[in-house]
Amino acid sequence: MRRRSPRRLLGFLAAVTVAFTLFGSTSTAGAADRAPAAKSAAVTPLSTSTPVVFVHGYTGNASNWGTAMSVFQLNGWSSSKLFAYEYNSYGNNVTNAQGLASFVNNVKARTGASKVAIVNHSMGGLVSQYYLKVLGGNTSVSHLASIAGANHGTTFAGACLIYTTCQQMYPGSSFISQISAGDETPGDTRYATWYSACDGVILPYTSTRLSGATNNNVLCQTHIGYLADTVVLGQIARFVAS
Repeated sequence: MRRRSPRRLLGFLAAVTVAFTLFGSTSTAGAADRAPAAKSAAVTPLSTSTPVVFVHGYTGNASNWGTAMSVFQLNGWSSSKLFAYEYNSYGNNVTNAQGLASFVNNVKARTGASKVAIVNHSMGGLVSQYYLKVLGGNTSVSHLASIAGANHGTTFAGACLIYTTCQQMYPGSSFISQISAGDETPGDTRYATWYSACDGVILPYTSTRLSGATNNNVLCQTHIGYLADTVVLGQIARFVAS
């Protein structure tokens, strides 16, 4: 039997490592906490035709989604189906959600799609939840993926309470009470979240979880680290494509 040279063996292992990093689904994220029967659906062929709208977090912008868009393109999306919504981090999340509603309508008109998928990060979770629940946006959204979303608030927002958005993001605010009362995952939209004890910004870190969603506990990832985590982003692309 021929023996591989050490150099060839190392090259083979490196290639396997890169492939696993880009497309693996189990290295950083644990099993989903719960996959509710009421929200689950039969497995369907992967589809990359659904437009995706990315919603950034507090002080973020469209550039936050560069890696995510690359991962979605690797998973089959055309760049013409990927959109980033920008809003005023220091304004009011009601206004920001209304802007998201208009943005989604424009994306639907531009692409001819009946629904879009939304991927949000951090405070983008509040903007998205208000749009889907209070403004009825769930009828226009096939999938919602919340990455470290401040869905039930974070005490970290206490550092910026001078701004309305941070007041709304603080646990127990009337804004959060409005989006968390009753059904947190309304309509036929498929909901999933990704959260981690290593987050450091969403406090408590379990704030991201939504009742009725598939909640994925990531072994250890920082709040900003998610934006460059190709493993988690790959999982999200496959979730949206399912």
